[in-house]
Amino acid sequence: MRKKVFLAILVGVVFLLSSAFVLAQEPKYGGTLVFGSGGDATRLDPADVTDGLSITRTDNIFEGLVQYKPGTTEIEPCLAERWEVSEDGLTFTFYLRKGVKFHDGTDFNADAVVYSFKRQFDPNHPFHKYGEWAYWKWMFTSVKDVVKVDDYTVKIILSEPYAPFLSNLAMFTVAIVSPTACEKYGPDFFKNPVGTGPFKFVEWVKDDHITLEAFEDYWQGRPYLDRIIFRVIPDPSVRLLELEKGSIDAMEYPNPDDLERIKNNPDLMLLEAPGINVGYLAMNMGEDTPGFQKPFGDVRVRRAINHAINKEAIVKYLYKDTAIVAKNPIPPTMWGYNDEIEDYEYNPDKARELLKEAGYPNGFETTLWAMPVSRPYMYDPPKIAEAIQADLEAVGIKANIYTVEWGTYLQETEAGKHPMCLLGWTGDNGDPDNFLYVLLDKDNAIVGSAGNVAFYRNDELHEILIKAQRTYDQEERIKLYKKAQEIIHNDAPWVPIAHAKNQMVFKKDVKGYVLHPLDRKFFYTTWLDR
Repeated sequence: MRKKVFLAILVGVVFLLSSAFVLAQEPKYGGTLVFGSGGDATRLDPADVTDGLSITRTDNIFEGLVQYKPGTTEIEPCLAERWEVSEDGLTFTFYLRKGVKFHDGTDFNADAVVYSFKRQFDPNHPFHKYGEWAYWKWMFTSVKDVVKVDDYTVKIILSEPYAPFLSNLAMFTVAIVSPTACEKYGPDFFKNPVGTGPFKFVEWVKDDHITLEAFEDYWQGRPYLDRIIFRVIPDPSVRLLELEKGSIDAMEYPNPDDLERIKNNPDLMLLEAPGINVGYLAMNMGEDTPGFQKPFGDVRVRRAINHAINKEAIVKYLYKDTAIVAKNPIPPTMWGYNDEIEDYEYNPDKARELLKEAGYPNGFETTLWAMPVSRPYMYDPPKIAEAIQADLEAVGIKANIYTVEWGTYLQETEAGKHPMCLLGWTGDNGDPDNFLYVLLDKDNAIVGSAGNVAFYRNDELHEILIKAQRTYDQEERIKLYKKAQEIIHNDAPWVPIAHAKNQMVFKKDVKGYVLHPLDRKFFYTTWLDR
């Protein structure tokens, strides 16, 4: 019975595949694919990253015990061939695949699994001191222990039932690393990554490119591509020019202004699908953070800012209708979405009235942090920041725009140095917990490693989110998440801005790539028809 419940929970939303498969053609081996990326990775240790730019690289180097089926959030075996779940839902037993090698020639086995997990949560583990392990704190604290049964069997023991657990195991952050490489490189492992994935690391020239090459001994068979080069090209218009010239083969996050030009170019191919993401403006409510400003502690001010920002115009003119307006933190394609929430209307007069009630009849001055790079949920943050700046000025709030290099931006917003910041989130596993708990629960409002960069702390919301984690009853979870969205809407720690489509552009001779709803980028099936 318990297993049936688990299966029901794990069959996630399955999306239509947008792929470049040409079934009539036989895939070809060889060639180098150059990928135009919106920014550089911050680190290449999969357990110690939080940004999609880094994950795009690590996803092709590392693998976990389970994985998503191509183009879906449905779970299937990967480094574990199968698993069993105890009747009480507290113990997961994984039977590992034999004959798998790491890129350094060492064997994948139960010791590697225990090492990969324990380095994240055991303070006495020799590697623990080298990482921040943010995702572990956000999503894996229910793991009580990881135990080797024999060379190819591992048990993961939970402290309490945790409904999203198997979905979480398909995330990048619990990918299996080579213990030998970790011990060899120590604090520099993030610059010398070694996994079991289809591609192995070659070189990283910071802010320029990262090169991976085919792993000849990959357990599923060598990938078609010889090499992948991730080139850093921050400007989406420049990325497109490079694609048109032929100096790159694919690019992420095209500028919405360029979509017609792309569609009219017979040598290019645009892939798109609904994204599981949200772009948002967070207002820092954390009095214990360096960026806190008194006005943001008043819910009337936060609601005023929600009324002041014209989201419809932002989506129409800056996203160019490649997104929909957001009113909740989770997208409408996700189960548990509360469509009964009535969004704050765009109403500058109402915004001024609320500011006056809060004691700010003449507004106030603040700083709006804007991301320096294109993201899947926000293609052009500087322009969106300027639009928000103008909207806020119209109600008396002077917002000075500030930006900084991407890695620093992430670190400093996690440390709460901002009064307001633009950020966003692409779902990791198709479960509402991955948005609501990670981004808005008080457990994750930790200065220095916050996923909740609004530093929003609500005890009632916390109780609901924990209850939703600990029940395997799907209908009960839906009710709890809908209630959670009501509370968040009333407290207004964010201005949810938009849910964007996933979009990628390829040259026509790039085949076999499957767009993933979580914006994960896997190149194992990709090949070149040249």
